[in-house]
Amino acid sequence: MKRIKLILPLIALALFSCDNYLDVNDSPNNPLASQITPNLSISAAQTASYSTLTRRMNEVGNVFMNNWGANVNSFTGGYAEEFGITMSNNFYEDIWNSVYRNTYEYSKIINYPSADYDNHKAIAKILKSFYFQYLVDLYGDVPYSQAHLGALNTTPAYDDDQAIYRDLIVQLDDAINMINNAPSTTVAVGSEDVILQGDMNGWIRFANTLKLRILLRQATLAETDAATDTYLTDQFALLDNTFVNADVTINPGYSNASDSQQNPFVNLMFELDDVTQRNTYRFRRASDYIATQLNISPTDPRRGRLFTLIGGQVVGVIQGDASAPDGGAPASLSALGPGLVQNSSQDGYMMLLAESLLLQAEAVERGYITTGDPQALYDAAIAASMATLGATDSGYTASVNLINGKGYAASTDKIQAIMYQKSICLNGINGAEIWIEYTRTGYINNIPMPMGASSPTGAKPMRLMYPTSELASNSANVPAQTINDSFTTAPFWKN
Repeated sequence: MKRIKLILPLIALALFSCDNYLDVNDSPNNPLASQITPNLSISAAQTASYSTLTRRMNEVGNVFMNNWGANVNSFTGGYAEEFGITMSNNFYEDIWNSVYRNTYEYSKIINYPSADYDNHKAIAKILKSFYFQYLVDLYGDVPYSQAHLGALNTTPAYDDDQAIYRDLIVQLDDAINMINNAPSTTVAVGSEDVILQGDMNGWIRFANTLKLRILLRQATLAETDAATDTYLTDQFALLDNTFVNADVTINPGYSNASDSQQNPFVNLMFELDDVTQRNTYRFRRASDYIATQLNISPTDPRRGRLFTLIGGQVVGVIQGDASAPDGGAPASLSALGPGLVQNSSQDGYMMLLAESLLLQAEAVERGYITTGDPQALYDAAIAASMATLGATDSGYTASVNLINGKGYAASTDKIQAIMYQKSICLNGINGAEIWIEYTRTGYINNIPMPMGASSPTGAKPMRLMYPTSELASNSANVPAQTINDSFTTAPFWKN
C-alpha cells in the first residue's frame, strides 16, 4: 500500500512540476494544467516542498546555530562558507529557487477552475502560506502579489514583507472558511494528502497554529511599536485557540525501494540498505557548543537521540577547528543520532507538537492568550519532544526548571527559557526555525561564532541574500542589497 501511495505523488510531480517558478507555458507533449486535478497534484506539491525544508533549510539553520560541526578528522574544507560566514548571492540560493518553484504548484491548485476541490485548495492555501512565511523570514521583501503569473508577468514586483505577513493571515482565514463551508459537491480529501490524510479538522488546527507562529514572529517588534501591538491584540482576539495537538508528519510511502522513494533527509545520510553511510552522514558531527549544552547538568536525556554517544557523552568539535596536531578536535566525534536518522521509511516532520506548545507558552506569557498555564505548556513541550525523539525524561524537566535561562520556573526572562527549549526540540529537525527565532529574539544562550569567522558586525547574519538566478531574471525589481545588509538588516519583525 505504501508503494502505491508513493507512486501517485511521483507521477503527479512528473506531470505537474515546472522548471521555472514563473513558467506556465504549455507543452503539446504534456497534459494541460487544467487536466491535472488538485487531488492528483496535491501529494507531489507536498512532497517536493518538504524536501527543501528538511534538507537545505534544515542544514543552514543547524550550522548557523552551532548545532552541527564538520568531521575534520576525515574531511577537509567542508562548511568553509558557513563557518567563514561568507555570504553571497550563491550561498544556499537553491532554497529560494526550490521554495518558489514549489509554492507555484500550490498556486496552480488554488487557481484550479472548479469549486469541487475546495478542501484541496484550502490545504494548498495553508501550505503556500507556510512556505511564504519562510521566504519572508529568510529574505525580507519577496515577489508575492505578482508571483506565479508565468508569461503574464515574468518580472514580478517585490512586495513589502510586512504586507505579505498581513495577507498570510487573510489567506489562512480564507482556507479555514473554505473548509468549514465546503459545498456538498466538494471532493473528499483522502490518502493523496500525505500529511494529514484528509483530516480537515487537523488542517484547521495546523492553520491556527501557523497563524499563531506568524503573529508571534511580530511580538518582539510589538514591544516598541504600538501599531504592531494593536494589530496583534486584535488578531489574537479573533484567533481560534484550537492548535496542533500531535506532531504533523509527512509520509507519502517512503521506502528503500529507490533513492527517490527514501525519506529525503535519510536519503542524504544512508544508502538504500539503511546501513551503509553516505559521506553526508559521515561528515556531519555534533558541535562542541551543543555537546556542552546537552552534557552539562542537568544532563539532557535527548542527547543520545540527537547524537551518538561516545563514552556516554556527546563529543563535539568547535566550528572552524581542525584535527590534531594542528587543531584541537577530539579523535572521535558524535554523529547524528537515532532519533533523527532511523530508516528510509521514517516520517518527516512539518511541525512538532513541542513547537505548538512552546508557541502557546510564549503567547500566554506575553498576555496575547489568556487561557492556559505557560509552565504547564513548557513542561508538556519537553514531554512531547522526548516522545518524538524516543527519550525518557528521567527527572530532566524538574531539574532544568531550576536553571535560569533554560528552565521556565527559574528564569527571570521566561521567553529566553522558551527559546532555549525550542532550540533543543527542533535540533536537527527544523534548523531554519531555530535560526529565525534566534534572529527575532537574540536568545538561545549566546551561541558562539565559528573560529575564523568573518562578520562585519561580529554576529550571525540575519537573512540570506537574493540569489543569482533572481538577479539575472528579475534585476529591475530585486531590492538593492550588499553583503553587509545580510548582517545589518532583517525582516520587518526584527525589533
